[in-house]
Amino acid sequence: MFLDVYTDILGYLFWILLFIAMLSPWLSMRSLQHARLRLIEFMERKYGSRVITMIHRQEKIGLLGVPIYRYIDIEDSEAIIRAIRTTPPNMPIMLILHTPGGLVLAASQIAKALKAHPAKKVVVVPHYAMSGGTLIALAADEIIMDPNAVLGPLDPQLGGPGGTYFPAPSILRAVEIKGKDKVDDQTLILADMAEKAIRQVKELVIELIRDKVGEERAQQIADRLVSGYYTHDYPITVEELREMGLKVSIDVPPEVYELMMLYPQARTNRPGIEYLPYPIVPRPTTRETRSEIVFP
Repeated sequence: MFLDVYTDILGYLFWILLFIAMLSPWLSMRSLQHARLRLIEFMERKYGSRVITMIHRQEKIGLLGVPIYRYIDIEDSEAIIRAIRTTPPNMPIMLILHTPGGLVLAASQIAKALKAHPAKKVVVVPHYAMSGGTLIALAADEIIMDPNAVLGPLDPQLGGPGGTYFPAPSILRAVEIKGKDKVDDQTLILADMAEKAIRQVKELVIELIRDKVGEERAQQIADRLVSGYYTHDYPITVEELREMGLKVSIDVPPEVYELMMLYPQARTNRPGIEYLPYPIVPRPTTRETRSEIVFP
């Protein structure tokens, strides 16, 4: 009799623990979400701007902590355009970007919608905004970046055979070197698409920055970002952006860093990076202490 009761209790405990384990990631996600919304509300009151975030990280939100890999997609463009549309015309917008890039279509929609907003637009990049993220940043009146943050080139990437992607400028360069009569029809088709993609992205970049830097400088910047001057993963620093003629500040609001802490990366099996929140100040030796007392 006692053994049966003991077995039943263990069975109940097992199911309770299993339920808690399944519920814990969801509760953790909800807690983080509420903390983010509270901080965003505080920032809007402090800076008098509509704060919108597009932060693509890998959050551990599912059963067994399966990470979700994010990039700029149509759902992002739909949500951000809705946020911009519901922002009063006289209210500035602060868009916080942290993204590896994504679909050109989605990034273009976001950039054009941001550009069309009548009030001031500021894009804040605490770490990186590559590819499509860079395109969106160019739509802002001002780009604010951490001194170590980077943007990225805008050369279009075209899908090739086997699911691989090739930079559009490199496709054209390969055809130019080899000769049109020595490549197959598929490569010629890719080259035609590459030429059109480069022209389209250049025109969009010029449209976004013409009013800030002038027509001639806008064409120079567009050519440098789109035409294969860099590899697609090249990190473009604050100094390089300023040399191009873009207005970039490094006065990142401190709340942005707090907000980033509320978007935790998924844990992986690679070695962790750990440090104390603040460096420990070395304690003075006995001699140093006496010296300070004698010579104030």
